Amino acid sequence: MDNLILSFNVVAPLCFVMALGYFLKYLKMFDENTVNVMNNVAFKVFLPCLLFYNVYTTDLGNVINPKLMIFACLSIISLFIILLLVVPCFEKDNSKRGVIIQGIFRSNFVLFGIPVATSLAGEGNIGVTALLIGVVVPTFNVLAVVCLETFRGGKVNVKKVTHGIVTNPLIIGSFLGLSMLVIGIKLPTFLEVTIKDVSKIATPLSLILLGASFSFSNVKKYLKETIIAVVGKLVLVPLVFLAISYAFGFRDISLLSLMIMFAAPTAVSSFQMAKQMDGDADLAGQIVVFTSAFSIVTVFGWIFLLKQFALI
Repeated sequence: MDNLILSFNVVAPLCFVMALGYFLKYLKMFDENTVNVMNNVAFKVFLPCLLFYNVYTTDLGNVINPKLMIFACLSIISLFIILLLVVPCFEKDNSKRGVIIQGIFRSNFVLFGIPVATSLAGEGNIGVTALLIGVVVPTFNVLAVVCLETFRGGKVNVKKVTHGIVTNPLIIGSFLGLSMLVIGIKLPTFLEVTIKDVSKIATPLSLILLGASFSFSNVKKYLKETIIAVVGKLVLVPLVFLAISYAFGFRDISLLSLMIMFAAPTAVSSFQMAKQMDGDADLAGQIVVFTSAFSIVTVFGWIFLLKQFALI
């Protein structure tokens, strides 16, 4: 019963904050342009500050885990290759193929990773998760571009992909935090407190904006594709890769970080990327909406299961 209550207490706040965002949009307090502008600010300012602060304030000796980082990247690449072979077997429309593949392998690790890890491990103990985000996000970005370009029929622009990774605010935030931690540079107290306060805005604002972006207008049109993406993203992928993670000996905060990486809903940015690269943006939006909605139930289930077996 304790694990059931703990799991509920971790996931319920995410659900209610997203519901608040949807309710505010329903009351016309948000419009689409406002949500887009605020999403841009959250992505370029608040989330990088959050990652920077979590890396900067961590105990470096306890979080550097090359085995975990290599395993995470290889797992994502392996999943990507499998999907690249399997999805074209049942989906004949190229504009949908890339979107479905991206929807299943690319998770909203940043937005769900920090709050879930903080709730379970405690503030100040999630350096492993923060550093893993710094490795996983560029992997997601590169493979997403490769995937969408492949089914658009275009040639992957290595220079453009590299530029996108180097200038990614989330990567910059993680890199700066790690660099200052390794070198031993201490920020002035007033600046550290400022960054800490700004970082506190990131998670609730991003979840509110995620809720505000929910749209259920194309449910019937993309029902089959959405079901495949939701089941694949939230059930099959975590089931397979958590079993593999367990077999490789990952436990506690490492296994928790992997669980979030595999079980988190599809990244919100996948919609914008699909739109820019001639993928089916409407389908991408539906996948984001429904994986986010159903993840409240599935993430709860995965947390409860891992807690029951004392693995995290």
